[in-house]
Amino acid sequence: MSKTSELEFAPEQDQPVRYMERTRSYYLGLGYENPYVWAHYFDVPFAPLKKPLAQSVLGLITTAVPYDSNKGPQGQGAPYNSTAKFYQSYQQSIEGKVDLRIAHVGIDRKNANMEDSNCWFPLEAAKRAAATGEVGALSPNFYGLPTNRSQRHTLEIDAPRILEMLQADGVDIAVLIPNCPICHQSQSLLARYLEAAGISTVVMGAAKDIVEYCGVPRFLFSDFPLGNAAAKPNDVASQDLNFQLALRLLEAAPAPRTTVQSPLRWSDDSAWKLDYSNLDRLSSQEITRLREEAEQTRIKARELRVKTLGA
Repeated sequence: MSKTSELEFAPEQDQPVRYMERTRSYYLGLGYENPYVWAHYFDVPFAPLKKPLAQSVLGLITTAVPYDSNKGPQGQGAPYNSTAKFYQSYQQSIEGKVDLRIAHVGIDRKNANMEDSNCWFPLEAAKRAAATGEVGALSPNFYGLPTNRSQRHTLEIDAPRILEMLQADGVDIAVLIPNCPICHQSQSLLARYLEAAGISTVVMGAAKDIVEYCGVPRFLFSDFPLGNAAAKPNDVASQDLNFQLALRLLEAAPAPRTTVQSPLRWSDDSAWKLDYSNLDRLSSQEITRLREEAEQTRIKARELRVKTLGA
């Protein structure tokens, strides 16, 4: 390598997006004066594997929602649809047709792929790993964790319910796949809760700052758009590579707060990282419109939450 080529650095923007900083600036710019306080801990629980991977039962935990055609568009090109959100933990069989969609306001709708569910839910990669004997078995169900801005609700209501489901299915290890910024926090809180109960976990995520700020035992970071944390679209090799990395991390992490970055690149052009919630790329008219939409979304979401949970 020549001295000249050694100095041909990647552009400054080619680094993990600072989602906490970006969303804070975005909502302040929309007129919301109380910045969100993200979960942050000194200590991180850590549960080593109790048995080899080849003898372990693996469960997948998603923040995506089973598709319901009665709740409006939820696919590629669809706008945010608050009526499709869910507010209670669920479980569903891994057999038969599994159609999950992402119903979150905070995913990267401009750059993420919303057609190939393998990008956000690695069920097929997990089945291939089980078929080759790399893991003992898959849980008969996968599990859905609601995206909740309330850390207390996640820790006191949602996490205990998910743990109960996992224990009933004999799950030893769990792979958690978040989508939006709050999803990354919710799944991080759940990972901590499960580890404290003796279930080994790994988070497959795309918001590095949020997950590491909270503090989790094991984190596989993919520098991909929010909503596509598991793999690149229509790319089986990337699905298997990332899932294999997650399994190796479950097996070999020496201590809590172990992060491994996937070598996969989303694109040769890192300009996509400048799009997400970037006020510098919006006109004053667009900011006004987005403020009105955000307020309408907040009201609708609250109405649905009250209808679902009664509070």
